Amino acid sequence: MKKVDILVAEIGSTTTLVNAITGIDTAAPALAGQGQAPTTVLDGDVTLGLSQAILELERQLGAPVAYREIVASSSAAGGLKMTVHGLVYDMTVKAAREAALGAGANIHWVTGGVLTEEDVATVARIRPNIILLAGGTDYGEKETVIDNAKCLAGLARSIPVIYAGNCAARQQVCSILANAGGAVTAVDNVYPRIDQLNVEPTRQVIHDVFEKHITEAPGMHKIRQMVGGRIIPTPGAVMRAARLLREAIGDLLVLDVGGATTDVHSVAEADPEIDSMLVSPEPLAKRTVEGDLGVYVNAGNVLALCDIAKLCERLSCRPEQLESLRTPVPVTSAEQEFARYLTETAVRTAVSRHAGNIEYVYGPVGRLAIARGKDLTGVKWIIGTGGALTRLAAGTAILAGVNAPQNSAALLPRNGQVLIDRNYVMAAAGLLADTYPEAALQLMKNSLAI
Repeated sequence: MKKVDILVAEIGSTTTLVNAITGIDTAAPALAGQGQAPTTVLDGDVTLGLSQAILELERQLGAPVAYREIVASSSAAGGLKMTVHGLVYDMTVKAAREAALGAGANIHWVTGGVLTEEDVATVARIRPNIILLAGGTDYGEKETVIDNAKCLAGLARSIPVIYAGNCAARQQVCSILANAGGAVTAVDNVYPRIDQLNVEPTRQVIHDVFEKHITEAPGMHKIRQMVGGRIIPTPGAVMRAARLLREAIGDLLVLDVGGATTDVHSVAEADPEIDSMLVSPEPLAKRTVEGDLGVYVNAGNVLALCDIAKLCERLSCRPEQLESLRTPVPVTSAEQEFARYLTETAVRTAVSRHAGNIEYVYGPVGRLAIARGKDLTGVKWIIGTGGALTRLAAGTAILAGVNAPQNSAALLPRNGQVLIDRNYVMAAAGLLADTYPEAALQLMKNSLAI
């Protein structure tokens, strides 16, 4: 019998990973072993994949495993589908998007201003798991968000609504939705002032909804009976890990390329000069999820961004042969080269969407430089986690390409150093961060060879 302190399970859309941790209460925590198996959503029970991953762990360790507790994160049911509705697209809606993406939700529809009948019909077709209603700074304009509450009242009977708008309209908005038979949760305004973002209260509520949502993955209710504490979104766990690590080593960028999505997490301060040029504030910790960029489930979307002729020449194959190279675990040299190309394309595309840029506009006093989006120029560390970047030999080279070319207007890292989460423990560390922060930090440092 092999005794360990904690098993940390990460139940992904493609694979299920189990980490066995020892020495959790000591100054020298260690990864004792790691088991991996395909996620078994399509088999109708995700516990099958978890059991297979534990069996693989026991095979590696050469003995059955006895553990004190098990904790878990999940993305097996897919991210939450969310629609976001605010007052001004570039302000309130932007803040709402930050809150949603930071908590593991996928944005399917965004509106600014008064909702139209067509907008409401679109929301009904999407059938989101959550509607996020925002709008107006505190004690500012409130008629728009009140009108939007009336428009969404019918849908609120079956779709929970989070209200994160003007506090002066809170009581009236909640009354409109509640009187229509809807479930509404009110939190602090995501954009209380023009120069302030306040996304954490909304993120927390989205986490709560996600915890209920993941029970929809077949067999997930059994896992909830097995684990201690909350099952949190895997992207949320990685963000927790990134925040903890940033306190120890400085500003960082974390990329997680998976089978279905590519997640980008940054925890970094803006350069003061660029900060003075920003047209709207950015959060210290930002996450974007690219639901169309995956190297297995969504490989077709990434291929659409590639130069197919160049790829086929590189692989010495015909276009119709590419599909045969798509696999969750690339083994042959051709499969690995194909996965490298997809991963490289996903990373480049996802980072370009996450990072801001400098633009030039002309006004009464001539040409002015303005900045939009997240400033990554001061990022010290570019970190790769997730199956693709930690398992491919080319992971370091792919991430080195994230640094900005000379004279680039993109607000990309200028001289970021690459670290690879070689033990694939960042999500696990994020799960441990609240209860065992010292152990979580040390596990990451060990994995990153810091």
